[in-house]
Amino acid sequence: MKITDHKDINRRTFIKNSALAGAGLTMISSPAILFGKDDRIVKIGLIGLGLRGRSHLHLLLRRSDVEIASICDIDPGAIEASQKMIRDAGRKEVAAYSSGDKDFINMLANEVMDGVVIATPWRWHTPMAVQVMKSGRYAGVEVSAANSLQECWDLVNTSEETGMPCMILENVCYRRDIMAIMNMVRQGLFGELVHMECGYQHDLREVKFNDGKQPYGGGVEFGAKGFSEARWRTEHSVKRNGDLYPTHGVGPVAKMLGIERGNRFEYLTSTATKSRGLHEYIVKNGGEDHPNAKVRFKLGDIITTIIKTANGETVMVQHDTNLPRPYSLGFRVQGTHGLWMDINNSLYIEGVSEKKHSWESDSDYMKKYDHPLWKKFESEAVGAGHGGMDFFVINAFVESIKMHVPTPLDAYDAASWSAISPLSEQSIAMGSVPVKFPDFTRGKWMVRKEFFALGDNY
Repeated sequence: MKITDHKDINRRTFIKNSALAGAGLTMISSPAILFGKDDRIVKIGLIGLGLRGRSHLHLLLRRSDVEIASICDIDPGAIEASQKMIRDAGRKEVAAYSSGDKDFINMLANEVMDGVVIATPWRWHTPMAVQVMKSGRYAGVEVSAANSLQECWDLVNTSEETGMPCMILENVCYRRDIMAIMNMVRQGLFGELVHMECGYQHDLREVKFNDGKQPYGGGVEFGAKGFSEARWRTEHSVKRNGDLYPTHGVGPVAKMLGIERGNRFEYLTSTATKSRGLHEYIVKNGGEDHPNAKVRFKLGDIITTIIKTANGETVMVQHDTNLPRPYSLGFRVQGTHGLWMDINNSLYIEGVSEKKHSWESDSDYMKKYDHPLWKKFESEAVGAGHGGMDFFVINAFVESIKMHVPTPLDAYDAASWSAISPLSEQSIAMGSVPVKFPDFTRGKWMVRKEFFALGDNY
């Protein structure tokens, strides 16, 4: 099959299904199309084969309904490591592209693929996703999907113009406790939602400074001398001051609030603290005379963003990666009947909890409201990254391709969640003033219907 034919077929089918969804029909997968249960083979390509890309490759190789069509990375070592994974899985080596930053374009032109998973440094996410959609393939793009408002619009406009889906691969939307809480939200246990909190609170100093020689905890190099993410991620902390990584927290919250499906983010205000953590880390581990001790980091150690929605809820999002702290996404889901917080794994439901004004453990609730997807696919998720949730996000991408339907997380989600980064930068630069969100759906948010995690496959 020629690529042009492949594009036309997928586009016609997708437009038809999108029209049905726009008319208010819920997109539910056919019961006959189950994980590894039919003879449809999905051809997947991968761009970016670092630790994250190879994690996706590992999951795709476990599936009998997926064929790895081709791989692309500028690092020959990453290509060889990936080919070894393919061989070890009992499969033949695939076409590999490694001749520079733009070689992915040759991969798209030469190889037959149904979808492409993108797990490259942030600055490449949107340009690559755009080219994938223009080539007639489903795009699965890692987080965050975009760095600027223009890139957000590029994702939306290209998806609309080509009729091809762009799925933001936000795995936390599939975290087991989050899906149980979403189940509780949908069943009205918290009443009407009023306030949400979330964020990315993760000490990344050892990731941002690593030369590949020192063990984590001792390296102070980044950029050209850095290793893995330190080669590119730390530069954002030098040049930008805003919430650089919002989607792990805001994605799940957005699904609970119906963002872009009956609700939308209207505006935000953001505030940054002073910047101290990265400089002190360099001095402590490299000394005051180390060249990087002279670098002045623009990123405030803690970024706090408050979002107001069209339906009147507020969302607090925090970015906290440069100071010593335990990992937490800081979720809080609060409504007129009670609230849940993940930092203490506790909740309080008025009239249900035994003691007034007292927390109770959420453990029994997690069992009672465990999401049907987790009950169904728990065994398949064993061994998948991040506690199993990586299985679900890849499964949703593959199943959507197999059924030729829209992905449960789409370009509008990618745009509205990722837009927090540039909008927070704008707000901070102007003295924490309110900044409006663009309406990426151009009004369709008022009639779009939710189908995330409503079917039995994704």
